[in-house]
Amino acid sequence: MSQIRSPTRPRPNGQLSYLDRLEAEAIHIFRETVAECRNPVFLYSIGKDSSVMLHIALKAFFPAPPPFPFLHVASGWDFADMIRHRDSMVARHGLQLIVAHNAEAAAAGVNPFTTPTPEYTRLMLTEPLKRALDQHGFDAAFGGGRRDEERARAKERIFSFRTSNHVWNPKGQRPELWNLYNARLHKGESVRVFPLSNWTERDIWNYIAREKVPLVPLYLARERQVVRRDGLLIVVDDDRMQFRPGERPFRHKVRFRTLGCWPLSAAIESEATSIEDILAETAASQVSERAGRLIDHDPSASMEHKKAEGYF
Repeated sequence: MSQIRSPTRPRPNGQLSYLDRLEAEAIHIFRETVAECRNPVFLYSIGKDSSVMLHIALKAFFPAPPPFPFLHVASGWDFADMIRHRDSMVARHGLQLIVAHNAEAAAAGVNPFTTPTPEYTRLMLTEPLKRALDQHGFDAAFGGGRRDEERARAKERIFSFRTSNHVWNPKGQRPELWNLYNARLHKGESVRVFPLSNWTERDIWNYIAREKVPLVPLYLARERQVVRRDGLLIVVDDDRMQFRPGERPFRHKVRFRTLGCWPLSAAIESEATSIEDILAETAASQVSERAGRLIDHDPSASMEHKKAEGYF
């Protein structure tokens, strides 16, 4: 179990380790945002990056709790393990949780099986996020995006500015020199803040190993019920699974590198049952961690297009 402690202090020689420097940068970003912005919020996706970000946020304001609420955009198709982990973390740390959900779209039958993926993403993820940000008047939103994940994310600044309609213009971002961040906003504008921008997937796992960060168990390999669809392994998380003709579920040892809505998140074959195993597997992988995110596979719904619409 992780133990929240004050941030790492320099070694006797005055030097910080590589992970300590990344942690210190993220803590600085958290504190700077809270100091400069009126009403920040933490976008809690419950994945590994979000879990690392929560751990650092707890450190940044220790021994006080983080001075902002936590927002989870729940599509209704979240893995059951993710919801259990979310509720456990909220209870353990006394977090203020806000859950955003597009109940109208769900009632109208929008789902990840029959709704085109770009439309599903817009209705169940982007629109409830924008609605929640507007409803609560949040002017800054912390997210766990990293530049190494995907090309559009590589264009993000640490402070990524959005218009009053939550539109992102990659050509209209502000310079960030010497770790100085300009958080001045006009009325209605907001900023997405990425404390883990400079981290890599391997950095995340090294930090999780060092700090013993609590994680959703889906990241560790075990036998799960899956179907093979379009060459990918989809875990059957509940009885709402819509099987295609000829599909039959079977047991297979798998884990996840990235998490989202369970019908749109592919697992990978794996024997990695520990963080050390995952580090070795990650070092040998030649495939992007987001290769299993089906929402990224539709060329008409590129990440840059989704982000321009307000997706995180």
